[in-house]
Amino acid sequence: MRADLLTREYPPFVYGGAGVHVNELAAVLRSRIDVRVRAFDGPRDEAGVTGYTALGGGVGDASLDVLAHNLSMAKDCEGADLVHSHTWYANMAGHLAKTLHGIPHILSAHSLEPLRPWKAEQLGGGYRVSSWIEKTAYEAADAIIAVSAGMRADVLRCYPDVDPAKVHVIHNGIDVDSWAAPSTDEARAAADAVVARYGIDPTRPAIVFVGRITRQKGLPYFLKAVEQLPKDIQVVLCAGAPDTKEIAAEVSGAVERLQQERDGVVWIEQMLPRPELVAVLDACTAFVCPSVYEPLGIVNLEAMAVGLPVVATATGGIPEVVVPGETGSLVQIEQVQDGTGTPLDPAGFAADLAAALTDMVSDADRAAAFGAAGRRRAAESFSWEAIGDRTLALYDSVLG
Repeated sequence: MRADLLTREYPPFVYGGAGVHVNELAAVLRSRIDVRVRAFDGPRDEAGVTGYTALGGGVGDASLDVLAHNLSMAKDCEGADLVHSHTWYANMAGHLAKTLHGIPHILSAHSLEPLRPWKAEQLGGGYRVSSWIEKTAYEAADAIIAVSAGMRADVLRCYPDVDPAKVHVIHNGIDVDSWAAPSTDEARAAADAVVARYGIDPTRPAIVFVGRITRQKGLPYFLKAVEQLPKDIQVVLCAGAPDTKEIAAEVSGAVERLQQERDGVVWIEQMLPRPELVAVLDACTAFVCPSVYEPLGIVNLEAMAVGLPVVATATGGIPEVVVPGETGSLVQIEQVQDGTGTPLDPAGFAADLAAALTDMVSDADRAAAFGAAGRRRAAESFSWEAIGDRTLALYDSVLG
């Protein structure tokens, strides 16, 4: 069997969870079938991976240049038994490959355009283009993989013409070994050097956030919550790649104000190599995921694999990952039902988040026990081997 995986993101150009997912999925499937990866961002040296630039150099419009990548990707899928696309950036390549070559198209739902209306800030009229691409691909797909049961419900709500029998839940996964805390003297020394370089004090309680600066990640609400945390708690923000100038200015202004009011506010704007990110996570007491929209949240699994308890919003697929009172805590949220996920009571949500975080880091032994339980849960329930098995079973079923 040959499966072509179509994606915008693939190493070394990974910006979010979807790119991590494709990289790990390709790795686990390669030992079993012929896998070809087709991605954006130009040529790659890795065998079995083709990187594309926009056909004709593109036209200078973000959404249309996505299509200018998709055309060449779709053409090159000739000879594949099926195509498997990830995110709207590659959905049209999958749809066109299905139509052109007469092969099944499977797509993975990592997020949904109707539930990210703030992207109109980023794309303008291109948001209508991305929404059309996604709707067209979803309604014609032979199978849809939802990364959580919450995401499956969202798919069927947003696209009622999709046959429910075609939507299958296969969770995201985690390679727990590659996200393990430093365990040798050499690794510990290297991690300590990273932590010192960024100005993190491992003797103080610390809360860490990791994510892109985008509306769905809820970073502004977390920054409001930080105002209410005891002053001895450090805050580490691994946050970059803002969607728009507006949210970049909003976040930078909030961080500057916090840094004037309290010490121990560390902002790391660049994307860290995995060993450095593991070192930063391991130096902290708890992980926070304040997202207002999160189909599953690979970042939560990564933090759990390192051994951190997770304090997260009870939304989307997050409750399928974080077990309250065992691996962390969930902060309840009532949200506007207009697709934005905006809290009905933003101040109340920030206050509840602050209270849950304060409680989590107030007992270091309990936090460590929750972190250990989280690592066990990540290993037992979200291994890539199991996800590879379920994905291949779906491929066989579609081809059957």
